[in-house]
Amino acid sequence: MSAITVRTIQELDELREAVQLQKVIWGFDDIDLLPVRLFVVATKIGGQTLGAFDGEKMVGFLLAIPGLKKGGEVYLHSHMMGVAEEYRNAGVGRSLKLTQRTDALQNGVNLVEWTFDPLQIKNAFFNIERLGAVVGRYVLNQYGITSSALQSGLPTDRCVAEWDLDSKRATCIIQGQPYDKPTVLERISVPTNIDHILKTQPEQARDVQAKISKQFLWHLGAGLVVTGFERGEQECSYLLSAGINKNEN
Repeated sequence: MSAITVRTIQELDELREAVQLQKVIWGFDDIDLLPVRLFVVATKIGGQTLGAFDGEKMVGFLLAIPGLKKGGEVYLHSHMMGVAEEYRNAGVGRSLKLTQRTDALQNGVNLVEWTFDPLQIKNAFFNIERLGAVVGRYVLNQYGITSSALQSGLPTDRCVAEWDLDSKRATCIIQGQPYDKPTVLERISVPTNIDHILKTQPEQARDVQAKISKQFLWHLGAGLVVTGFERGEQECSYLLSAGINKNEN
């Protein structure tokens, strides 16, 4: 593997390559693919289309589109990021996200949001402990049942990651510096063997998902926020704290 480079992609051939990479990564049917037209639109309206390359080969991509909060705050919704299987755990995803952060800050955008499956514990650790995102919202069956085998036919229940790009918390985590962590008030646990359960015991996986979703809705509804993720031998845990001041944490 040579050095991975990350850059903006705009040419149609490269955008089509990103669409095809979706099939490889998730095994989507055509109906669930993000079409090349969406990538093209993102390049025209202030979104982000990034590709990660090993030489000339695209091995990862990221697509984000601009959004508008009530009250007028502009943010980026990072709709999809994927890395080819043989390039995972090699820092490609982190390089894509850090390039996204730099580009957003240079263009005056301080907030990026995206959704992720709470059962995907590697992604959870990455989002929370490696990037410094927090979770204050949870959505049931966000995208409906998809054709991806990775979803195992389960509803697409999703955490909403909120990444305040220039916050003290995110900056310290990205730079590897210490910071004052908030007090943990509650935990939501996921079995470490959840991938095996998803593949071999779909009914049990649905029970685990339903239990976790219920806890997220209850605790987030009470004003708590996910600010940490702890890995263990038997289970991993989302760590919840009282609502935080984003500019300080």
